[in-house]
Amino acid sequence: MSTALPLLRHFIAGEFVASAKTFANISPIDGRQLSQVCEADAHQVDQAVAAARAAQAGPWAAYSSSQRADMLLRIAQGIEQRFEEFVAAEVADTGRPVHQARTLDIARAVHNFRTFAELLRQSGGEYFEMRAADGNEVFSYTVRKPHGVVAIISPWNLPLLLLTWKVAPALACGNSVVVKPSEDSPSSATLLAEVMRDAGLPSGVFNLVHGFGPQSTGEFLTRNPDVDAITFTGETRTGSTIMKAAAEGVREVSFELGGKNAAVVFADCDFDAAVAGVLRSSFSNSGQVCLCSERVYVERPIYERFVAAMAAGAEALKIGYPDEDGVNMGSLISHKHRDKVLGYFQLARDEGATQVTGGGVPHFGDARDNGAYVQPTIWTGLGDDARCMREEVFGPVCHIAPFDSEDEVVRRVNDCAYGLATALWTRDLKRAHQVSRRFHVGMVWVNTWFLRDLRTPFGGARLSGLGREGGHHSLDFYSAITTICVNP
Repeated sequence: MSTALPLLRHFIAGEFVASAKTFANISPIDGRQLSQVCEADAHQVDQAVAAARAAQAGPWAAYSSSQRADMLLRIAQGIEQRFEEFVAAEVADTGRPVHQARTLDIARAVHNFRTFAELLRQSGGEYFEMRAADGNEVFSYTVRKPHGVVAIISPWNLPLLLLTWKVAPALACGNSVVVKPSEDSPSSATLLAEVMRDAGLPSGVFNLVHGFGPQSTGEFLTRNPDVDAITFTGETRTGSTIMKAAAEGVREVSFELGGKNAAVVFADCDFDAAVAGVLRSSFSNSGQVCLCSERVYVERPIYERFVAAMAAGAEALKIGYPDEDGVNMGSLISHKHRDKVLGYFQLARDEGATQVTGGGVPHFGDARDNGAYVQPTIWTGLGDDARCMREEVFGPVCHIAPFDSEDEVVRRVNDCAYGLATALWTRDLKRAHQVSRRFHVGMVWVNTWFLRDLRTPFGGARLSGLGREGGHHSLDFYSAITTICVNP
């Protein structure tokens, strides 16, 4: 007897609603269908935006900042209460190891709401005093006000983590939101809608619409003139398209886009720590993190040794089912994305790369052969002008090249259209401080990677994005600041 597949619906004005048109959510683990997902049409997107507008100007506007902070804490508690459901949803959609979903994705989603609840309680306006020409003591102060309706378009690689990184500060500032998750990872966003409802968030403050980008839900949402601000994490070309739509009405935008990040390893590093760190920064989440290191530059005295150690480390990574003991790598997000990554593997060979390890598809002899797995891959031998050195692969791959001087490696790292992050490995902290300032990126890690204080600014330069989020930088984006000058 067959069991009907779950139907993932939209969440509009506090109710789950279906669409006539649906699409299949396919497991990247074994190729089976997980659910049917509704695809919002233009009318449903308009309904979601209208619901958000009405709620923001109505019941949500009556909430004080303290009441909004309390609401964020209730949402965090709601995620915690359904923690394992969120883990299961995230793992099923993305194929990532269970332990990573537990310790990073879902735990961080909870932390996002708690962090911005705390920041909201601590934030206050600025206050200035001055003497006017007539001798009066004049004072000025600032107040934050919500933009109104914020469109949030989130990616598939860290679905709940990156979605809540935007939803939490948007709600903290008093906005209402219309969320469009990736079509490849719709499940955890649907669960989040249930948590919002159960936490008592006023109807219409959080709305969810599923679908695709061009000529579908994403385009309908970004072109809706009643959307006041747009935040997007994803591919650079998509960000460019959204920016053109946002230009109509000159709306606020925040983009966290792609990266072709470098890791720089000096000969004086803690060798074992650097190898472990670069293995992690190259192959975490199967390389599907915008912060991953696809270009690795190693000072020549330790270059050959480093390449050998990286190859041994990559070959020791365990690829498998998400719940297997000791598994380090899961699948890619989809067969479509795997085709893209495998295309770069072939391109690297065509460009003359030496394939140190990997470069293909693992064979399991079971249902995983229907999944979207690839091997962790290391290249050497490419010039800095090769396409594989300049274009983002977004898969478990890195190219390792030698360098001879600080000036040389800084020039090579900066010779890139992207500017998101760099990881630097050295025991010489004076050098670390000096060199870090010379990289044209939004973030530099020294002797670590992916370690973040959520109060610090996050974002990139050039093709890697526009604006900064994190801490008060998020509050600045999700609110409009008014200065009030009083002459008593």
